[in-house]
Amino acid sequence: MGQRSWIFTVLMALMVSVSLFDAPAQTERPPGPRIPLHRTRLHRDDLEIGGDLVGVLTGQSRFVNYTDLLALPQVSVRVSGDTNFVGPVRIEGVLLESLPALLGARPDARLVTAICDDFYEAHYPIAYQQAHHPILVLKVNGLDPLHWPLGSDKVPMGPYMISHAHFQSKMQVLSHREEPQIPWGVVRLDFENEAAVYRPILPIGPDAQSLQVQQGYAIARENCFRCHNREGQGGTKAKRSWSVVARRAITDPQWFATYVRAPNKINPATQMSGSPQYDDATIAALIAYFKPFAHAD
Repeated sequence: MGQRSWIFTVLMALMVSVSLFDAPAQTERPPGPRIPLHRTRLHRDDLEIGGDLVGVLTGQSRFVNYTDLLALPQVSVRVSGDTNFVGPVRIEGVLLESLPALLGARPDARLVTAICDDFYEAHYPIAYQQAHHPILVLKVNGLDPLHWPLGSDKVPMGPYMISHAHFQSKMQVLSHREEPQIPWGVVRLDFENEAAVYRPILPIGPDAQSLQVQQGYAIARENCFRCHNREGQGGTKAKRSWSVVARRAITDPQWFATYVRAPNKINPATQMSGSPQYDDATIAALIAYFKPFAHAD
């Protein structure tokens, strides 16, 4: 090799080496909201956002404007099986599974909780999101929430609600079949770690791993957790905590069974939906699950 060729080869190697060291690193876009989040409510229809948000202190929340939500990727589907509507409708909105990333939730905060104006809660774990693809509804038949048709209960369903293009139950435990989580009157969404949300209601006691208790847990987690709470998790619409429900279950099992199946027989003014399909084995599983919680708090 001649001297000139040798020098050229060395120079080329140095240039490649320098370019590798000087090249800017290719990094992913850091997590954060894709639309503005405000510290205070600016409009009546702002949606409150809470839970584990990047750059937001624990316990604080933010607000997002309806118009900004419309700027997010939308889906448009025809809905015919949602019992909140009196007939088929077309809804437009944002897939719930996309919202944690779009609104700046921390990477492990993928469970979405929809909180209604009456403190009812609907919980959407990752498995539910992937199976059913729930939608945060922004428009119904092309109309904004102020002009939505009244729901099947003859009341306004805004400011937000959640629906599905098509719901098909994927789970059955004893006589409990998985139910669609379709709350209306939604005013807030929380993004949290799934394990942290369910930790307070995990089965406890010496029989925690028994099949019956695990079955009761699966039912209570989907059904009772919407209106009853423990250690800061769960809905508060019923104003009766997990331990109160547990004490009722073990002190008066017949009353508990009647209230679960047909609550209006005991309290005609109740807003609780009954589960008349629950057989004795299903009620027994719920009682077995709740029993250790009666004196846990």
